[in-house]
Amino acid sequence: MEQRSEMKKVREKTKRKTKEVEEEEQDELFDINNKATEKDEDDDDLSDSEDSQFSGLEDSGSDSEDEESDVEEKSSDDVEEADGSNDDPDKQRQQTKVKNNKNKKGATEGKQEKKGDEYEHDTSDEEDIRNTVGNIPMEWYKDFPHIGYDLDGKKIFKPIRNKDELDEFLDKMENPDYWRTVHDKQTGRDIVLSDEQVDLVNRLQRGQFGDINFNEYQPTVEFFSSDVMIHPVTNRPADKRSFIPSLIEKEKVSKLVHAIKMGWIKPRRVQDDSKERYYDLWANEDSSILAKHRMHLPAPKLRLPGHEESYNPPPEYLFTEEEKALWEQQDPEDRKLPFIPKKFSSLRQVPAYSRFIHEKFERCLDLYLCPRQRKMRVNVNPEDLIPKLPKPKDLQPFPTTQSLVYRGHSSLVRSVSVSPSGQWLASGSDDGSVRFWEVCSSRCMKIVQVGGAVKSVAWNPNPALCLLAVAVDSTVLILSPSLGDKLVISSSERLLAGSQEENPSEGPQPVVWSETEGEELKEGIHLKIQHPKAVHQVTWHAKGDYLASVMPDHSSHLQVFIHQLSRRRSQNPFRKNKGLVQCVAFHPIRPFFFVATQRYVRIYNLVKQEMAKKLQANSKWISNIAVHPGGDHVICGSYDCKLSWFDLDLSTKPYKVLRHHKKAVRSVAFHKGYPLFASASDDGTVIVCHGTVYNDLLQNPLIVPVKVLRGHVITHDLGVLDVTFHPTQPWIFSSGADATVRLFT
Repeated sequence: MEQRSEMKKVREKTKRKTKEVEEEEQDELFDINNKATEKDEDDDDLSDSEDSQFSGLEDSGSDSEDEESDVEEKSSDDVEEADGSNDDPDKQRQQTKVKNNKNKKGATEGKQEKKGDEYEHDTSDEEDIRNTVGNIPMEWYKDFPHIGYDLDGKKIFKPIRNKDELDEFLDKMENPDYWRTVHDKQTGRDIVLSDEQVDLVNRLQRGQFGDINFNEYQPTVEFFSSDVMIHPVTNRPADKRSFIPSLIEKEKVSKLVHAIKMGWIKPRRVQDDSKERYYDLWANEDSSILAKHRMHLPAPKLRLPGHEESYNPPPEYLFTEEEKALWEQQDPEDRKLPFIPKKFSSLRQVPAYSRFIHEKFERCLDLYLCPRQRKMRVNVNPEDLIPKLPKPKDLQPFPTTQSLVYRGHSSLVRSVSVSPSGQWLASGSDDGSVRFWEVCSSRCMKIVQVGGAVKSVAWNPNPALCLLAVAVDSTVLILSPSLGDKLVISSSERLLAGSQEENPSEGPQPVVWSETEGEELKEGIHLKIQHPKAVHQVTWHAKGDYLASVMPDHSSHLQVFIHQLSRRRSQNPFRKNKGLVQCVAFHPIRPFFFVATQRYVRIYNLVKQEMAKKLQANSKWISNIAVHPGGDHVICGSYDCKLSWFDLDLSTKPYKVLRHHKKAVRSVAFHKGYPLFASASDDGTVIVCHGTVYNDLLQNPLIVPVKVLRGHVITHDLGVLDVTFHPTQPWIFSSGADATVRLFT
């Protein structure tokens, strides 16, 4: 019975408490409605001006006053309720009824006075933020005059801030509230924190709770007793949705995936920082040791691998057959890649790299043997580095246009030569013929069949003679074309008909002189000089009595012969093999003889019978040389597209290297009267350059490219094979693989 009476008392108490709570909630609702109506009236009276500097960012004072009055009234009511809570419950009910009646009367009076929209203004629990840009970084607006947009969509302009560093410092020294002033990026204003806010910040910095009244050591409510029970409190089985995939989530994910695929949703890109992270090999070097060396330079880093080093490179990185053949012909130093890119279908099919140990060994040698030098950078005007060259118009005359084409040969024309008078032109071709042309009319005056491919033709430079030397296979033919002055023709024939040397040397000679008869003599062939090997070049001495022939051969020292026409004798000037001889030339004035091998040009003194100088061409394979009419300068063409100019008084190395051609340089030539020189190449062009040599030894030669002459057609990867200047005019003759000879004037 006692227990039942106690249970009844507890139920009555709980009913009273629930009624009291409901009445208190109703009172609070009435208070909120009254405040909303009062605030609406005040807001209607106090409207924000559009021309204000902060565009409505500041809160009006009326709202704060109303809130303070409401807070005071509410606090007084709370005090009264707290005081009355100790009294009887009957008194408490009466007070709540009276209070509810008052609130109802006030609410009805407020509604009668003015009916306002309670949703007209945003009265959320958060602070009143008029800037509606959302949760974005305010740095996006740093370059704009406004800082956001208000509720009506109008721009909120930034407050005028004219503070510089000096004003900031004075404010820091004089303003006592400077330390509690915070700049609000959302509104662009400086806010002074109150004591409560400063205390809140300090508590949060110390790791404490923000609310002072919060008790972190509240007694825990034990929902389950500490006693071990026989039966569980809940024995409900797990839901079916806990182990079956959710169809709703699957549908949402599929929609998102479809939107990403269609491009409607673009997921954020994760920035990959791995590209800029490299392993520093020299990061662990001892700084104390390196501090002793002021000019210490770290070792250079290896080049990172590219697409061509992939096991499955793109097709544009794979070599074609031509590129592969060119790569195999090049020296390892000149190759762009030390390997040939290959393609494999999978990574497991890639074999071991054969040069791995070799390359690592070379890398180690580079690290500890390679000398490194620190060069101080100097600020130089780029225009000062460009040489002040004259304009080509100021360097005229030089050949500019193609005037005549000499057609008649059926195969490539390897060599051309002009007579000393400049009236006749001789050309030798692989079709086994030597043709004589009149220069001005391009008329073929005579054709001589020699029975083999003509490698070289050279007109005798003596104007008192009319002779031509022709190299055919292993024979040098001396021709008298019988063109021009009759006195010159008769003197030439008398020279050829002269007696042989009276005291021939004993023993078999490698070179045999013989006279011709019959048809050959009628065609103008008077003498034959039989050599042991095939002759590639013939050239005359300036006086016209001596003739040199070249037979390239690695195995023998019999590569160069000098023949004397008047005595019909030959001699080999060299006893030892100095390399594969490419071409020779006589000095125009002094008794010097130039011999060009693959990499060097040796100059021999014929009187002293010794080598005077050795020129280093810095090229892989010399093709042709030409000597300046003054005798102190030599140009040298090579098959690796270079043209080297040597100053014999300056150095044994090239004074200047010209790389204007794209393919092999076949022939070079100097003009005898004008400061011009030219080079012919397999790219089908003839480049004419101006080369002035000064009498002052301290002044360097002036070398200026002036014209690129085109006209020959590239045939079988061969372009212009020979080039020579007219003896008196600034004209140039060129012969090419297209079986033509062309005159440029």
